Amino acid sequence: MSIFKAYDIRGTYPDQIDQGTASRIGAAMVRFLGAKRLVVGRDMRTMAPEIQDAVIDGMLAQGCDVIDIGLASTPMVYYAIGKIDCDGGMAVTASHNPKDYIGFKMCTAGARPLSGDNGIQDIRRLVEGGDLSPAGAPGKRETLDLKDDWCRHIAAFARDIRPMKVCVDYANGMGASESPEIFARIPGLEVVPLYQELDGTFPNHEANPLKESNLDDLRRAVAEQGATMGLAFDGDADRCAFVDEAGRTVHADLITVILARGMLERHPGKGIIYDLRSSKVVREEIERLGGRPVRERVGHSFMKKTMRERDCIGGGELSGHFYFAENYYTDCGVLAAIEVMNQLSAEGKTLKQAADELRKYHGTGEINFRVADKAAKMKEIEQAFADGEIDFLDGITVTYPDWWVNVRPSNTEPFLRMCLEADTPELMAEKRDAVFAVLGEPADH
Repeated sequence: MSIFKAYDIRGTYPDQIDQGTASRIGAAMVRFLGAKRLVVGRDMRTMAPEIQDAVIDGMLAQGCDVIDIGLASTPMVYYAIGKIDCDGGMAVTASHNPKDYIGFKMCTAGARPLSGDNGIQDIRRLVEGGDLSPAGAPGKRETLDLKDDWCRHIAAFARDIRPMKVCVDYANGMGASESPEIFARIPGLEVVPLYQELDGTFPNHEANPLKESNLDDLRRAVAEQGATMGLAFDGDADRCAFVDEAGRTVHADLITVILARGMLERHPGKGIIYDLRSSKVVREEIERLGGRPVRERVGHSFMKKTMRERDCIGGGELSGHFYFAENYYTDCGVLAAIEVMNQLSAEGKTLKQAADELRKYHGTGEINFRVADKAAKMKEIEQAFADGEIDFLDGITVTYPDWWVNVRPSNTEPFLRMCLEADTPELMAEKRDAVFAVLGEPADH
């Protein structure tokens, strides 16, 4: 499996990514961008310091200056790239992957992401076979501590948050490096931390809040503490998951609606972006609030590009990425948490109350199917439901007045991923079984 993914570069250490590979990736990034100055930060993984040094050495050898911001969440790296006069940069991180993984999330100037469609495959070709001989004169490495500036910047988004107690599961990841200082700047906010020690071996549970079992400790803490809500960050802190006061997960499409209320009050008529797996309540509520619903394919690089093109103030993805035009069009877990607290405080509601109002429809969640020929199976779906309204924005989506289904191929695995939603639980079960009859037995079951 290639380390060059749809949205980043990622693989196991040291067999897929070692110091030599990292150095060539750094050099290739400079060559591709024609960069003169880049920003680099890293996460807390055990191999991250040496991999960061190697990637910076590769950049320096090409004559590019590097601003090393050291230990930093991915959102803090994006902030640095947006704030500093530079040609782009990267976060050395493997996000939510297990402890033996490392990788690179890369951006051009303005924190615009590089993706498989825009740069990553060009960098792959340079790494695998390009001439990356050194420049005549090496670049200079400068260290810069931006943490205090970053914490002040994010804390400034807090607006009259009412006193509340919040449990936060940092999963030993990068949220623990910065978010405690950010939360400490918010008056009346009491934080009960879980797994706040930075530890790249993830001794308590993997740093993937999309996996429901990883939220079990957070649910218990919310119940024991009588907390207002629970927050869970992923490994590099660009995502946040939410648990309400009753211990129920509030999925990211409903959080997107809660965020949209405040965004559209401050910026009437703007676009709100959401991925095509989201409940149809998202589109309905954005329209009701006077905003423009902007439906996009899955993936942060697509989201960020379309946000700029369609004048979106923000939005969210079902994976727990939430996007903010006011923060360089980037995704940030702790900013999402603060904006949800802002909105609940303004409305005088609990998270459960706000979410329950939006639970109008009945969905399957995302279900995986192991499929040898993905294109052929999607064609079968098209034929089986030919009387519906069909589009191909991301895989295939079939829409009827009272239900819809999306089936899309995984970028990295031999899976088709299915999401289905209907107006009633009975119709959801009926149509789910009809789709299963075409796709076969789910890999998740």
